[in-house]
Amino acid sequence: MDIEAQKRQAAAVAVEWVRPGMRLGLGTGSTAKHFVELLAERVRSGLQVVGVPTSEATRQQAEQLGVPLTTLDDTPELDMTVDGADEIGPDLTLIKGGGGALLREKIVAAASGRMVVIADESKWVPVLGRFPLPIEVMPFGFRATKRAVEAVCGAPAALRQGKNGHAFVTDGGHWILDARLQRIADPKSLSERLFSIPGVVEHGLFIGMAQAAILAGPAGARVVERS
Repeated sequence: MDIEAQKRQAAAVAVEWVRPGMRLGLGTGSTAKHFVELLAERVRSGLQVVGVPTSEATRQQAEQLGVPLTTLDDTPELDMTVDGADEIGPDLTLIKGGGGALLREKIVAAASGRMVVIADESKWVPVLGRFPLPIEVMPFGFRATKRAVEAVCGAPAALRQGKNGHAFVTDGGHWILDARLQRIADPKSLSERLFSIPGVVEHGLFIGMAQAAILAGPAGARVVERS
């Protein structure tokens, strides 16, 4: 079973957890894309749900597939968010933001009664940090913010570039620094120190937000729940 098939298997398990009438947060990224596709199949079969997309890309996909959508302004409390992750630690602390939607993803997850992460087994790690940590920053004062971020992280942080060779711009109009830490021994402490930097809008550490992870591998899917 290749990686894409594993991602789809994890998404298929998550779709089984959806109940009629649910208000869903719809994640962003390659694994979440499978979830939206499978959810749309159930919607076409009569399932009544409504979704809040975490990015413009997800909004466009959901609209094209016929998934009913709303906004957090109109529906501020959600039942469940289903999203992917770039890394998942043993306590379900996550690194997210590889797709550039970390700010909206975190807002939607925080408004949800339950956050479920779907991923292939390769995303499960003993210690976070090999995947570069995305840090969303204001363009204004960028160089000063970058220096402060690198001082806090003790590691280089590269400005993410888009396909056009210029700075990648998030849906919120911000830039992203990818910090190459290799190992994050204390995610909570790092989170607090990053938030102390003026110019940092958000970062990709999701601490205490995910209640369950569905991990798919060659031997099938397993569920890990946060104690």
